[in-house]
Amino acid sequence: MHIQRKPDRTPGSNRGFRLPRSWGLAVSVLCLGLLVGLSSGLLARFFELTQVGLLGFAETPGTPTAEAVPPIRRLASVTLAGLVAGLVWAWLRTRTRLVPSVGQAVKGALMPPGRTVVHVLTQIFFVAAGGSIGREVAPREAGALLGGLWTRMGRRLGLRDQDGPLLVASAAAAGFAGIYIAPLTGAFFGIEVLLRRVDAEVVTVNLAMSALATLVGGSIKGFAPYYKVGSEPFHPWLMAVVLLIGPVMGLLGAGFRRMTSWAEAHRTNGPAAIWQLTGVALLTGLVALAVPQVMGNGRALAQMGMDQRLSAGFSGLQLAQSLALLALFALAKALLTTATIRAGAFGGTLTPSIALGSAMGAVLGLLLACLVPGLPVWQCAVIGAASLLAASQQAPLMAMAMLMEVCHLSVMAFMPMGLAVALSMAVSRLFVAKA
Repeated sequence: MHIQRKPDRTPGSNRGFRLPRSWGLAVSVLCLGLLVGLSSGLLARFFELTQVGLLGFAETPGTPTAEAVPPIRRLASVTLAGLVAGLVWAWLRTRTRLVPSVGQAVKGALMPPGRTVVHVLTQIFFVAAGGSIGREVAPREAGALLGGLWTRMGRRLGLRDQDGPLLVASAAAAGFAGIYIAPLTGAFFGIEVLLRRVDAEVVTVNLAMSALATLVGGSIKGFAPYYKVGSEPFHPWLMAVVLLIGPVMGLLGAGFRRMTSWAEAHRTNGPAAIWQLTGVALLTGLVALAVPQVMGNGRALAQMGMDQRLSAGFSGLQLAQSLALLALFALAKALLTTATIRAGAFGGTLTPSIALGSAMGAVLGLLLACLVPGLPVWQCAVIGAASLLAASQQAPLMAMAMLMEVCHLSVMAFMPMGLAVALSMAVSRLFVAKA
């Protein structure tokens, strides 16, 4: 006798074997962490090769500025890169569909592999050649691409639909961690900026994936600190100094955020980006003839701020010159970065924010050191960088973690930096809310 069996209605029963969801998440975190770390490490190597090929120079913590490169070569490098990047981005914007942003990818937009790779490599190429914009968006986009591909291919991992945004966001954040060797920074970026929610699962996935990406990325590019700082310990009395630094950086960070947000909203699209971006790159090169610190993602300017010292015998004229140069270089960097985005470039504002905060933090540190003998100016620069970054990105935990990790600071830095970041956020929110 034939017995008709009722069809099995359990989820995934017609799709063959599926792992339990917890195992699927674990496998996803492991594989994506390793893959994203590999992509970040390779992007770092591509950056170095491009820099050596075009400028004959590779930046390091001890030598972050292309001062030894002949001025005419600096001019030619960034101008050529502006033309090439303008051509590529004009083609991407007019001849093909747009590459979604990381935020759009987290919400489910599909990142086309070929166009995304071209978009990512163009960003790295442009910054390595001297373009005034951050390079941190490129590894995040590469991570988001890998996360999206994984969630579409991993049908048998027992994952739910809502796991897609979590994995894409975590992979994008891990890309950030893998290129700057900053696992906490990547995790906080995924939690604070991309997902904007906190629970045990979100924290676990972000931390694990960023840690794995950092391991692989660091194995390729090294684990050295990104910025070189002094060795003096942070003292509790520094808390009094940050009562000034925090609010000032909050105001400056909110202003820089408004500038770059306006530039992004009015970014040039289409063929006009070719001549506009070439023109801004030429302007960057002309400024770099005398001030190479304005080139690239801001590492050179940030290091300049962290290198400041008020030594014995420092004359009033020397002090005035240092203050004027730091403020002038910071203004030039802010304007050139804004103009670069407005002209059609794609990239980040995170490391330029660090550069501005470091330079202006050093300005305040030099002034305060005249009143407080022995005050380490570099500590004011680092705290200024974290505070301005927090205000410009509206991500206090990410900002504080990043400066701790990229400078290899001691845990004593948390106390003054935490207060400075809190004050910066409080001031910046008054102006960001009105934007």
